[in-house]
Amino acid sequence: MQAQRYYEGVWGVDSLTVKYTESGEIIRFSYRVIDPEKAATLNDKKAEPSLIDARAGVKLVVPQMENIGQLRQSSTPIAGKSYWMAFSNSGRRVKPGDRVDVQIGNFHAQGLVIE
Repeated sequence: MQAQRYYEGVWGVDSLTVKYTESGEIIRFSYRVIDPEKAATLNDKKAEPSLIDARAGVKLVVPQMENIGQLRQSSTPIAGKSYWMAFSNSGRRVKPGDRVDVQIGNFHAQGLVIE
């Protein structure tokens, strides 16, 4: 509960989730924007997102796809809207139940559990 208030108050986001996709090749991080001004960092194209799993000893990145670009939303945030980004999990080293950290620029969410 304290972490939720922190993300709402400092970063203007809530409903942080990290999900293992069916194939296991992609880990999807999503969040809902409450305060677009505070949440701007999460949608900044210049901020390189990473997902860190200390147990697996890996740092996942958002892949750059030919003809599509990065697998993330980077439009101007709108209050009440949910946004996502996909991290490449080739080799399926990150697993459901793992605790991970998500870092995007100065934003750092710690101990999120992969669903």
